[in-house]
Amino acid sequence: MVAVYSHGRPTVRAVGGIVSSAHPLASAAGAKMLEAGGNAFDAVVATAAVLNVAEPFMSGLAGLGCATLFTAKDGKVRVLDFHPPVPAAFDADKLDSLDIRDGANASGTPGNLAGWCKLASELGTLPLSTLLAPAIRHARQGVPVSPFFVEMVAVSRPRTMQPEWLSTYIEPSGNATLNTVFKQPDLANTLEAIAAEGPSYLYDGPLGRQMVSHLQSLGGCMSEDDLAAVEAVWEEPVVTNYRGLDIHVPPPPAESFQFLLTMKLLGGIDFAGKEHLSADHLDTVFRAVRLAAETRIRNNKCSPEMVAELLSDRYMDPLRDLLLAPAPIIGRTEQFGTGPLPDGVKLREHTTSMSAVDRDGNAICLTQSLGSMFGSGVVIPGTGVIMNNFMNWGDLHPDSPNRLVGGQRFGMCLAPSISLTDGEVVLALGTPGSYGILQTQAQAMVHHLDYGLELQAAIDAPRARLWDGARVNLESRVEEPVIEELKRRGHEIALVKPFSMECGGMHAIRRDPKSGALSGAADSRRDGAAIAI
Repeated sequence: MVAVYSHGRPTVRAVGGIVSSAHPLASAAGAKMLEAGGNAFDAVVATAAVLNVAEPFMSGLAGLGCATLFTAKDGKVRVLDFHPPVPAAFDADKLDSLDIRDGANASGTPGNLAGWCKLASELGTLPLSTLLAPAIRHARQGVPVSPFFVEMVAVSRPRTMQPEWLSTYIEPSGNATLNTVFKQPDLANTLEAIAAEGPSYLYDGPLGRQMVSHLQSLGGCMSEDDLAAVEAVWEEPVVTNYRGLDIHVPPPPAESFQFLLTMKLLGGIDFAGKEHLSADHLDTVFRAVRLAAETRIRNNKCSPEMVAELLSDRYMDPLRDLLLAPAPIIGRTEQFGTGPLPDGVKLREHTTSMSAVDRDGNAICLTQSLGSMFGSGVVIPGTGVIMNNFMNWGDLHPDSPNRLVGGQRFGMCLAPSISLTDGEVVLALGTPGSYGILQTQAQAMVHHLDYGLELQAAIDAPRARLWDGARVNLESRVEEPVIEELKRRGHEIALVKPFSMECGGMHAIRRDPKSGALSGAADSRRDGAAIAI
């Protein structure tokens, strides 16, 4: 059996700019902004807004997220964090895991719209009305329903979804049917109002008041004060070097430092002596992922200074000893206490990530989410806005470093990355996948940098999702003798689809710092596309 790396999707190449995201219409909207003279930051705002329309099960203005970006004019990498604190009145002692999965108390305070608008106002060149115009048009004209959309609705229906969810996404016109043209007039009206009034329409205006009123009528704790306090904030990234790339990701309370810990551990490994997709290759990466995950769980919400300590040889050397030891590594990959969404993996992996690079070398990787598919299942009546369920990614356990506390930020597993070589941007890469984000990005980096696969092939190459204990959900394109050897080494292997969304939906762009040539890649596991100008 010969390993299958891709579906035959070609690498997209250009010099004028590339946008890669989870839906072709979204990437096309971003590319249109580049053609109109906008930059990468304009492009990603337009892309994010169209994803609100085209993949409403993953994206929305009432979600949360963060972005890592490079501004060419000053050669600087920064992080924009739009993941607000827990609602002030949230009380973890009075809630259980189901309360923070579905319904009014599952939602974190919306941050996505604040992030989009800050990018547009501080780094973009085009007006917000221009950036939102494609999303408004697609919401009014409609978007054809894909098999992926049908699957997301089918998996969501058994949950405790509110009546407005049913009337928005299923009834009365059968919106969940393949090739139905799914129209969202209420959302179009909402986006038009935001285009005219700006983010205050949500954070200090009628949309926010309607949102809070509806959530509180259902027993929720979010308040208008929570909304008014939302601010997208600039932060300094945390960074480590791997094979000559300085990889930058958001700092804590983001949990993305697990990705850096994995790469730091693997930096001491010579993969030249390990055949690609062999048991030696995969076992080494899986072991490093587990060691990094346990370190992240024990040190969640630590300071950036502590992240630097964790990446130091003093902390790395004992972990490398464990990495190289023969004993199996069995441990946690999710949370300190009970992990999110115990009902099954299909409810875990519903985030979206996009990347954009323009002709001037500006680059951005933005990851945003509603949490689970269709978030909390609460749609604000008459607005088309669906709420997130991000509380489900914090921890109710009283001893957890990441316990949910009203008014405080909590750790979240988003990890958009920007990588530089000698101060020049070379790679924007991110993926969805809950705690799998911190695992699958490392796997793709090894495919790309250690085994020399071109970016598209590296993203499409077989990946795995590791779970608590020894369980590994592995894409079934790996050869049978390798699977048996991994089992012999202590991994509990469960095979999943050859191209499984459980293993992410990665979108990335590579830039040649000498020529400026761009190459874009979109994951074959989802509906995405890279579009160039």
